[in-house]
Amino acid sequence: MQLWYRICELLPLELLQWDFMKNALLAILIMTPLLGLTSTMIVTGKMSFFSDALGHSAFTGIAIGCICGIGNPTWVAVAFSVLFALLFSFVRSRSSHTADTLIGVFSSTAVALGIFIATFGGGSFTKYNTYLIGDILSVTPAEIGMLAIVLVAVIVFWVLFSNRMTLTSIHPQLASSRGISTGTVQTIFTTVIAVIVTLAISWVVMLILNSLLVLPGASARNVAKNIKQYHLYSVLFALIAGIAGLVISYYLGASAGASICLVLAVLFAITFCLRKAGR
Repeated sequence: MQLWYRICELLPLELLQWDFMKNALLAILIMTPLLGLTSTMIVTGKMSFFSDALGHSAFTGIAIGCICGIGNPTWVAVAFSVLFALLFSFVRSRSSHTADTLIGVFSSTAVALGIFIATFGGGSFTKYNTYLIGDILSVTPAEIGMLAIVLVAVIVFWVLFSNRMTLTSIHPQLASSRGISTGTVQTIFTTVIAVIVTLAISWVVMLILNSLLVLPGASARNVAKNIKQYHLYSVLFALIAGIAGLVISYYLGASAGASICLVLAVLFAITFCLRKAGR
């Protein structure tokens, strides 16, 4: 971290005079490529609302951790979200219902369970405000290190499984005929999303986290001409939006997460217009 601080001191930017802004910028430089890569998988896999459902399950895990008196409920939330993702994959593989129907079932159940646990015995939502309204400015060096580890893990997953995931999403029967275990690929994929969503929930507002996981890939899909461009543009758009959103939030005093989301929305609108113009 000291090396990063020294690099920041060489940059003539007012916002980098504060350590918490340096931490936030580094977190964004790590988190946005993570969101960009994951977004391509989510959009291609038609799992846009699954990340939202995972956010609800993560909140339930946090509520369980707080009720049990655990100092850092994030790890309980990670475990609960992974369990939620694995259960979803299990039910999906053995059900005739469409993915969006099952996502609705799991999402509504997670919300109800989270509210029930949080308000059990007359409890209040006040102590959960940190998780409902996250703040990237509160990220710590230890959490940044954890994000970096997750980023490396996702890159490895992307290198090993991106082609299989794409084929599984587009044509599962063809993927299966090629010897690809579609169930295993989808299970690993949902587990990866669960971990990312849970770790990001305390730094990004839960209500807009799903947008950050969908907009980069959706924007890239508007202009990409092949798979490589698709992944590259998604990461690039997420990175641009992350830096621009942080700068905007600093000078306007607004939420960093919301600012990033709005920049991504603008990028989606621009790429959508470019797509229409190119036809």
